[in-house]
Amino acid sequence: MSESAVIPPAGQSPKISTIHEAVIRIAGNSQDGIQAIGGFLARLAGRSEQEVMTFMTIPSTISGGPSIFQVRIGSGEVLSAGDEADVLLCFYDHSYANHISSLKRGGIVLYDSDHVKPDEELLGSYHHVGVPISSLTVEAIGGTGRDKGKNIYALGLIARVFNLNVPKLTKLIEERFGGKDPTVVENALACFNSGYGHQVQGLWESFQFQHAEHTGQAQVVMSGNEALAFGLIAAGVRFGAGYPITPWSDIMELLRRELPKYGGTFVQTEDEIAAVSMALGASYGGRVAVTGSSGPGISLKTEALGWASMAEVPVVIVDVQRGGPSTGMPTNVEQSDLNIACFGGHGDSPRVVLAPASVEDCFYTAIEAVNIARQYSTPVFILSDQGIASRIEAFPCPDLENVCQDISPDLSPVADHKPYDLAPADGVTRHIAPGTRVASGKYPVVTGLEHDELGHPTGSGKLHTQMNAKRRNKLRKLAEEIPVPQVYGASEGHVLLVSWGSSKGPIEEAVKQARKHGEAISGLHLKHLNPLPNGLEKIFEAFTHVVVVELNDEGLYGHGQLASILRARYCDPRIRSVTKTDGLTWKVKEILQRVLTATK
Repeated sequence: MSESAVIPPAGQSPKISTIHEAVIRIAGNSQDGIQAIGGFLARLAGRSEQEVMTFMTIPSTISGGPSIFQVRIGSGEVLSAGDEADVLLCFYDHSYANHISSLKRGGIVLYDSDHVKPDEELLGSYHHVGVPISSLTVEAIGGTGRDKGKNIYALGLIARVFNLNVPKLTKLIEERFGGKDPTVVENALACFNSGYGHQVQGLWESFQFQHAEHTGQAQVVMSGNEALAFGLIAAGVRFGAGYPITPWSDIMELLRRELPKYGGTFVQTEDEIAAVSMALGASYGGRVAVTGSSGPGISLKTEALGWASMAEVPVVIVDVQRGGPSTGMPTNVEQSDLNIACFGGHGDSPRVVLAPASVEDCFYTAIEAVNIARQYSTPVFILSDQGIASRIEAFPCPDLENVCQDISPDLSPVADHKPYDLAPADGVTRHIAPGTRVASGKYPVVTGLEHDELGHPTGSGKLHTQMNAKRRNKLRKLAEEIPVPQVYGASEGHVLLVSWGSSKGPIEEAVKQARKHGEAISGLHLKHLNPLPNGLEKIFEAFTHVVVVELNDEGLYGHGQLASILRARYCDPRIRSVTKTDGLTWKVKEILQRVLTATK
């Protein structure tokens, strides 16, 4: 989309321009249903075999407030939600004032002229298109429709601007409102069709996306929270327990709704301590269970997770990170729970920590977490974050016949069993499910006290030393099996950007842009954060600077949380940090500016 769209040539009729991608930012209040507009656009892209990525901000107050939803749709690879918007749809003066700077010069401002008065000084910089959205919505469905239907009316306007597939959008609207009173669907379609049919004055150019290559493979479109929940179900989890907290609650609600369809149960408990305790009890029963929360709830779970480490009981803990500490910024993104995931709790209580990089990766990480927990009899953290939790992406439909698994307990009799057997050098042992017949008659027990090989409490310093080594060594064994991540770009150069969690896409896009301009910059994404994969030091040696880009504070000594772990692990002064805590995901230009300044 070019800047020439601001001033149309004299006498030229409207034209349709073909584009390969567009970034659409929708700004209003959370009550306006702007997330619904973005969701429809994202799901349409997925059903059209296009790439899509979204970003949203919502207020943390119950009364609501200013909110945005940004959608980047492309016919090729989409790695981030986009730095700048091509189109800004705004409903209020504050939406216009706060977000006009996010628009590319020459971009289109589509605004509700009932509530927005454009800044005259900006008329030459952006293509302003005013539509009385609120009043036209009233005309479409009646006097009560303004607050309920203007988002769908605006969706119709966007569909006209981008020549979107109306039959597919209509079907999506019918699916979205199909479970409600028939008049709701009728009103929604009336709003959409009125918006689509409106002859927009001043819009002399519309757009259509290049046809995406047909792969023949079906796509699914969902958020990170949805992908995590469905991944847990595919992994064989049939019990979960939790307590509501933003932004974990979506996972909890989906599991509560879906698990009973597969013979499972999800329990909303009275508090976080009860939730983790119930999950641990279910896991000890022979089938890995899940609990989850966000930062404040994880703090409450730490004592019980220490018990899980001591008792070597497998369990999956989902931490959908948000801004902290305390209740912090509940609806903003941050990656500041890495330390509590790796080290939270008293004593030496090792646990595994994984961090998915995308919505698709959330699905497969859930399966991996369950399998690691089972194989190594250990707690496994999944560190998601708000940037992935609410983000919508399209990805190839998983081969469910191959990835879905049954992890029902095996109750076959055994001759003898020591759940804490010290014989294996790697420390890896497993529990048998309660009720399994042990021919020797020596039935093991489970306790949070230090114990012998059968689980009986002991005060022996020698056994405590041996059991600490056992719990430690099995994570060392896991580290040997974790694949070394691939470098994105050249395997040697001036700067290596290290990312984790939701920052992978922006980092890789930054690498692509930098290399186009002749900068010797590469990227490395870490998914396995504790234990780290072996061999990273060999990758670091090939670069002059190793810069960890993460969404947390630089700390007392100038290093973010992952950078501090890497520096402690490798004692490498080349490892440095670029951090921020503004509650927003990384922009590509922001990464490049910060990194190039830091490595001059």
